[in-house]
Amino acid sequence: MGETIVLAGASGFVGRYLAEHYRAAGATVRLIGRAGADARWGDADAVRRAVTGADVLINLAGKSVNCRYTPANRAEILRSRVETTRELREAVAASDAPPVVWFNASTATIYRHAEDRPMTEATGELGTGFSVDVARAWEDELFAGELPATRRVALRMAIVLGDGSALGPLRMLTRAGLGGPQVDGRWFSTAARRRAGTFHTFGARGGRQRFSWVHLADVLGSIEFLRGRPDIAGPVNIAAPNPTDNRTMMATLRRVLGVRFGLPARRWMLELGSAVIRTETELVLKSRWVVPERLLDAGYAFAFPDLEAALRDIAGERRVAAPASGSLD
Repeated sequence: MGETIVLAGASGFVGRYLAEHYRAAGATVRLIGRAGADARWGDADAVRRAVTGADVLINLAGKSVNCRYTPANRAEILRSRVETTRELREAVAASDAPPVVWFNASTATIYRHAEDRPMTEATGELGTGFSVDVARAWEDELFAGELPATRRVALRMAIVLGDGSALGPLRMLTRAGLGGPQVDGRWFSTAARRRAGTFHTFGARGGRQRFSWVHLADVLGSIEFLRGRPDIAGPVNIAAPNPTDNRTMMATLRRVLGVRFGLPARRWMLELGSAVIRTETELVLKSRWVVPERLLDAGYAFAFPDLEAALRDIAGERRVAAPASGSLD
């Protein structure tokens, strides 16, 4: 392949997947991150050297949102995205051979809770609250200033499905008989949560909140496709073209796993459970209805446009990885 790929924040399962792919293809992969990386955050000269001469820069840095939205965690979720993106932008600006294209992670959560229609890059409406504020700040930092030699693309990724993704906990719940829909309902709020924008307001009924997703292979496929389209810059939705809803998603997962039934989880159960495992109900109750209009219009062909085929592919990979147990986990 003979090219140089720079991956920032590549310790998660998406980053590891991309690094393995590019190395297997013969590329030189430079890592920017914390311990063990080629350049560490905070070392401006090292980061500038890392991006210099790169064909592609991909930034995935950011603290996981799968946590309780305490003041400390909220501050770190924001800082870990905005400051790292700013550091990369300054490094690219200072480089005498900047990368040709920069893909920066963003999130499909930037759009509002949508039950009425899908959100596209052209007609989607941005939402409100903490998660949306973070996404806005993240993209604002990416597109700030002038970088005339570097095309910038914000990857508004839906929930990424793959080995090591959010599917792990859902598989465990499903095999334990708890693989029914996650059902929204009314719940008490506090002034502090309202001020912080972290309270999920009751929306979709009966587990019909929309579920937008993308197979890990199509994250890579989208990036590679967009590399060959220098006419595309700005926000791009990275989501499968056939979103579903929570109830259908859980039924599909049960079918793939061979589980005949699944008890639903009501809002009160989710609130109590999320407090115990230190996460937030927004992650499963917000209705995310996102379609990849720009990718489809440009002619990208998804490897996994349908959910069941995507889940069966991931389940098959698990079986190959663990033939002795035959387990999906």
